[in-house]
Amino acid sequence: MESLAASDNLSPTKKALLALKQMRDKIDTLEKAKHEPIAIIGIGCRFPGADNPEEFWQLLSQGGNAITKVPEVHWDLKQYCSDAVNTPGKICTAYGGFVPHLKEFDAAFFRIAPREAISLDPQQRLLLEVSWEALENAAIPAEELKGTATGVFIGICGTDYWHQLLNRNPNQIDAYLTTGNTHSLASGRLSHFYGLTAPSISLDTACSSSLVAVHLAIKSLRDRESNLAIVGGVNRLIAPQVSINFSQAKMLSPDGLCKTFDTSANGFVRSEGCGIVILKRLDDAIADRDNIQAVLLGSAVNQDGRTSSITTPNSLSQQAVIKQALKNSKIKPSQVSYVESHGTGTSLGDLIEIEALSSVFAYNEQLILGAVKTNIGHLESASGIASSIKTVLSLQKSTIPANLHLKQPHNQIDWQKSPFILPKNNLSWEKKEQPRIAGVSAFGLSGTNAHVIISEAPDMEDSHTVIRPDSNLFSLSARNKPALQQLVTNYTEYLEKNPHLNLEDICLTVNIGRSHFNHRLALTASSTLELQSKLRQFINQKTPTEFWQGKVNLNSEPKVTVINSPEVQKPLLDLAASMLINPVADLDVAKICWEINDQSSLQSNENQTVIFTKINHELDDWQLLTSGLAQLYILGVAINWQTVAKNFGGNRITLPTYPFQRQTYWWD
Repeated sequence: MESLAASDNLSPTKKALLALKQMRDKIDTLEKAKHEPIAIIGIGCRFPGADNPEEFWQLLSQGGNAITKVPEVHWDLKQYCSDAVNTPGKICTAYGGFVPHLKEFDAAFFRIAPREAISLDPQQRLLLEVSWEALENAAIPAEELKGTATGVFIGICGTDYWHQLLNRNPNQIDAYLTTGNTHSLASGRLSHFYGLTAPSISLDTACSSSLVAVHLAIKSLRDRESNLAIVGGVNRLIAPQVSINFSQAKMLSPDGLCKTFDTSANGFVRSEGCGIVILKRLDDAIADRDNIQAVLLGSAVNQDGRTSSITTPNSLSQQAVIKQALKNSKIKPSQVSYVESHGTGTSLGDLIEIEALSSVFAYNEQLILGAVKTNIGHLESASGIASSIKTVLSLQKSTIPANLHLKQPHNQIDWQKSPFILPKNNLSWEKKEQPRIAGVSAFGLSGTNAHVIISEAPDMEDSHTVIRPDSNLFSLSARNKPALQQLVTNYTEYLEKNPHLNLEDICLTVNIGRSHFNHRLALTASSTLELQSKLRQFINQKTPTEFWQGKVNLNSEPKVTVINSPEVQKPLLDLAASMLINPVADLDVAKICWEINDQSSLQSNENQTVIFTKINHELDDWQLLTSGLAQLYILGVAINWQTVAKNFGGNRITLPTYPFQRQTYWWD
């Protein structure tokens, strides 16, 4: 229909109809935005027993229990633990869930001075590392985010390190105490490091913190405040005082087991870790050909209000938040086949949660209830994101892992009349005609409840090239030589475990999905097997063919002019030139280096690097192209990786992330 501006010749009735139509379109657009699905395109995690999503799935699928005795680096068991419950000043359990490197951190990688790093809360350290890993998992180079509307939403509530620093001699308090430990800086530091301009929020709603962070991120993306979001939660157990408090409140399980929904449930076990997801509006993720790992359909948050005590859950509020999340997702309860429960393993809490779930899903034929806390304990402010990541992995693997420590389902629940299934073994969760949909709950000690609805990822069209090049370019880089060597080892081992991976996918992911540092390696390969073989040769200190390495000055990109041979086909030459960020023209004809003769170069009068080249007649056109680009990359020439990707094809996939080179930074 015509616009109002062009409707002068219309009758009053037609003008009114036109205005009504345009108003209806606006309302439909606003209504659609309220329910817009959000894609999860990247995941990073550091959980007990798992340093990344792959290890986390291995732990879950194998029925692993990651709970251990408290490491000495955290606190002294002999001094603070007692078998006698309610002993003043003591913890009733010697167990917990822990992640390594409490005192270690790669401060140089994140451009943090050693003195400042000492005052930096290990929770902020984890957030920096895991957010970087999540971005690499999404194949997003960090530098591409600078100045973008990327939001940061982080759940955090621990203050152990801050209290340790405050309890020192006042003369030891330095200028970095506040910036290193204030919760607002947990999200703010990520925004500062990556140069992000959208909302940056740290929040504390206790156990529901990270799932509330997901809820806020969904709203920010739907409202167009953010175009991308870094979302998650973190928790570190550094000092014994909070555990003593929880013991006195009879919250903790003396035997260190979360026995969710079991008759013997007697409390939870405290754990630490960090989980981060990268979120983007689904339509944008599809258009950008991101690796969509799952879809957030909707979410809701509410409060318990007045109950018998400030920490007592409210079944009606739990029912309401799940119903509101379903409404926000435009989903019926019957469409949900799995719920990852809050499931702390407290007798009262489990009963109240089952009561709420029974009310919402009473007419489901069956509903499987998961409980990740039985594997890794209660991560408190990071527990909701841990539950979400487990759910995403379960969708990807078409398997629901077993709940642990389930011997006798809670005897105050009539399980026979309920739709609930408690998985004692791994259950198949195969794709069907309709998308598989799950719910995730997190209920905070503060009374703040959150629920998120997650669906499987949509099927994506294959983006591999119709005619695959005979050769592809593979690049790796790191901030220092040890990190590069470790990266090569990690990739070699990963490819040996995953020989089915497509070479185009591998090369596209490392080329466009990673930051490019000064210590570099590049090679050409025609198959995944050849790539794997060349990396293995490098590890064994052999020099493969068509393989280059070097160190570049990132502050001074060379300007390259090439004396090329007329034997090179001009169409291919022009294509190669399009793959450089700043190609230098000679007589208005773009030039490119195909093969550097003896790695020699001269400086021209225009302060440009002149590279003498020759043609290797044993290489075909595509091999010439990849060989030339590889050598230019090693010289520090900026490559237009997006153009390279368009010509070589491939999809973003999961590959190893950066190997941080940690050193000890601690206050004592």
